[in-house]
Amino acid sequence: MANGSTIMGVSHLLGFIILSFLLGAMIARSRKPTIPIWSIMAFTSFLTIAFGLVRLDEVGSIIDWNVVLFLVGMFSIVGLAESSGLFNLMGFWFINHFESRYHLILASSIFFGLLAAISMNDTVAFMGPPLAYTVSRALDIDPRVMFLLLAFSLTIGSVTTPIGNPQNVLIVEESGITAPFYEFFRMLFVPTLINLVITPMILVKLFGVEEKRKSLILIPGESITNKRDAALGALGLVSTVLILIANDLMQLLGLPYVEKRGLIPFFIAAALYIVSSNPRELLGKVDWGTIIFFISMFITMQGVWRSGVFTPLLSMMMPHRMEGPQALASITFSSLLISQVISNVPFASFFTIYMKSLGYTRHDELYWIALAFSSTIAGNLTPLGAASNIIILEYLESRMNTTIILKDFLKAGLIVTAVNTALLYNDIG
Repeated sequence: MANGSTIMGVSHLLGFIILSFLLGAMIARSRKPTIPIWSIMAFTSFLTIAFGLVRLDEVGSIIDWNVVLFLVGMFSIVGLAESSGLFNLMGFWFINHFESRYHLILASSIFFGLLAAISMNDTVAFMGPPLAYTVSRALDIDPRVMFLLLAFSLTIGSVTTPIGNPQNVLIVEESGITAPFYEFFRMLFVPTLINLVITPMILVKLFGVEEKRKSLILIPGESITNKRDAALGALGLVSTVLILIANDLMQLLGLPYVEKRGLIPFFIAAALYIVSSNPRELLGKVDWGTIIFFISMFITMQGVWRSGVFTPLLSMMMPHRMEGPQALASITFSSLLISQVISNVPFASFFTIYMKSLGYTRHDELYWIALAFSSTIAGNLTPLGAASNIIILEYLESRMNTTIILKDFLKAGLIVTAVNTALLYNDIG
C-alpha cells in the first residue's frame, strides 16, 4: 500500500513538473515570441516519455492520426485556395458589402461564428486568417483586432450545434443525448448570437478602433492569380464542408457514416494534388509546425492525465454527482480552469468519462450541454485553451512573421470569456 502511494506521489510530481514547464514556457514566450508554440509542446512530449508517463512503444496508439490527416488535408486545400487568390476574391466580395468599420467588424463576427456552427471551428480556423487579414487591411486597423475576433467568434459560434467543434461531437456521442440538434439550438442559440454581437464591441473598445466609413473599394476580379487552382480550391472547400456536414447529420440520424472524419479532407486533398499547377508547392503549404504541435499535445496530455495530477482538483470541485446550480457551477469552473492546461478537446474527452463514472446519463441533457458550452468557451481565455487558437497563431507566425502575445490574448480573453460564460450560464441555468 505504501509502495503504491509512493508511486502515485511520484507520478503526481512528474505531471506537475511537466505542467509547470509548459505554463512557464508559455509565459516566457511573451517576452521572446520567436520561440514557436509547437517547439514548447514538442519538448513537453519529450519530458512525458522521458519521465515514463507514456511508453515510447505506445506513442503510435496515443496519437490521433485522424486529427493529423484532417490537418494535412485542410492545410492543403486552404493553401490551394489562398495561393490562387480565391480567398482574396472572397474577402473583397465580402468587404464591398459594408460601408463602415463597425458594420464590417460586426458582420465578420457573425459570419465566422455561424460558419463554425455548421462546418466545425477548426475548419474556419484554416479558412479564416486570410479573410481576417484582408479585412484588417481594408479597414486600416490593427490586424490583432481581426485575428482575435476570428479566434473568439469561431469558438463562440461553434457552441450552438453538436457538429460545431470536436468536443461537442465527442460529448454527444459519449453521453447519448436525445435530439442533440434541437437541445443545443434551444438552449444555446440566443445567447450565442448575443455573444457574437457583444464580442466585437469589446475588441473595438479595447483596441480603440474608431468608427469611419470605408474609403477603399476593392475589385474582386483582380485578386485571382490562377483560375484553375482557384476553381480547384473552391471545389475542395465546398466539397469538404458539405461532406463533413452531411456525414455528421447521417451519424446523428443513425445512418452509416465515416467515423474517422479526418479522412474526408485528406481524401479530397489527395485528389487535388495531381491536378494542381504545382503539387510540390501545394504540399509546402502544409504547416508542419502545427502538425508537430498536435502530435506532441496528444502525447503530453495523455501523460499528464495519467499522472493523476488533476485528481485532487476534480475530487475537490466535483467529488460526486451533483444537481442544479451546484452541478452547473462545478462543471463550468472545472472546464474553464483545466482546459487552459490540457486544451479543451482532451479535457472534454477525459471529463465526459469522469461524469459518467459519477452517474450522469443521457437523460441529464442540461449538464452535458453545460459541459459542451463551458469547455468550448474556455478556448477564449488563453491560446492553449483551444486547438483552433494554435492554428491561427501558427498562421500568423509562419506566414506573416507576427503573433499575438499571451498578455494581449489574455487581456481580451478574460473579458470575452467572462461575458460569454455569464450569458450562456444565465440562459441555461
